[in-house]
Amino acid sequence: MPKPLQFSNGSIVYCKGEGAEKIFILQSGKISLVYTDIETGHDVRDQVQPGEFFGVKSALGRFPREENAVVLADSSVMALTVPEFETLAMSNTRIILKMLKVFSNQMRRVHAQVSSLLEVGEVRPDEGLFAIGEKYLKNKRFAHAKYVFSRYLVHYPSGERMDEAAKNLRLADAALANTAEKTSKHGETPPPPPPSTDGNAAVSDAYYNAVNLISKQKYKEAMEKFNQIIKSNKDPEWTEKSAYETGHCLFLLNKYEDCIKHYAKFLTQYKEYPDIRDAMFYVGQSFEKIGNKDQAIVWYEKIVAMSGAEKDAARTKAMKALNELKKRR
Repeated sequence: MPKPLQFSNGSIVYCKGEGAEKIFILQSGKISLVYTDIETGHDVRDQVQPGEFFGVKSALGRFPREENAVVLADSSVMALTVPEFETLAMSNTRIILKMLKVFSNQMRRVHAQVSSLLEVGEVRPDEGLFAIGEKYLKNKRFAHAKYVFSRYLVHYPSGERMDEAAKNLRLADAALANTAEKTSKHGETPPPPPPSTDGNAAVSDAYYNAVNLISKQKYKEAMEKFNQIIKSNKDPEWTEKSAYETGHCLFLLNKYEDCIKHYAKFLTQYKEYPDIRDAMFYVGQSFEKIGNKDQAIVWYEKIVAMSGAEKDAARTKAMKALNELKKRR
């Protein structure tokens, strides 16, 4: 059974737009799920009661988080993988009943807003996550801004606002360093690091430090950090993420053949990776870079043909690249 995670007041369990890999249960404390009302544009807060699960829908449906999970008081939270949750739910019918009650309340609220929803343009998850980071940066909550922009770079490595996210991540990082330097001179406690949703804080911190190096265009150094995480193999989740980012670094270093070989192994080993289409897109791009347009087309077509990817950013990019290549043939 996973160990409880401790979150301090003011931290974030997860942000809207993040990939959903874990289901959480609040053991003690106070957590609020914050989302934007589609009619008023105002924030709506749903209180999570001790003993209740949250983050269930997005994890089971494998779609990005729809809300921010904000900690309002020091809290103890259990994080479960989907298989762990399913095993637990099968052995305890009270869990299913409690979930149905929560979902019923949410569906009534959604039903009352259906007509408005049809008139409001949909906000892409990557844009929503970026907007949250901007809000934190503007309000000088630099630790949270750094965390959110790091998440953006992780989940949307080829996002339209990647360059801006990387720039904002550097700004938040510099502001944190400046604040820490000033406070240390006066004997004060430096601000806390970005919140971690992982039980192994050392591994997650190492991972986000490596992501930060990517934002600074230090791709070789970042790849070394990711390889260290892979070799230590302390947590399967971070090992998998680091393996993905290693291929990303190889692409950014223009080592296209190495990138193809790396992702060929990665796609065999991690068939259920949430951003697998992005990995495939890097393979297609690498083939295109080395002049093998036929293989590039094959990979782009694979992405386009994958089910459940109609609104996926990688599919959109693959379609665009595919159309451009076919025009030049």
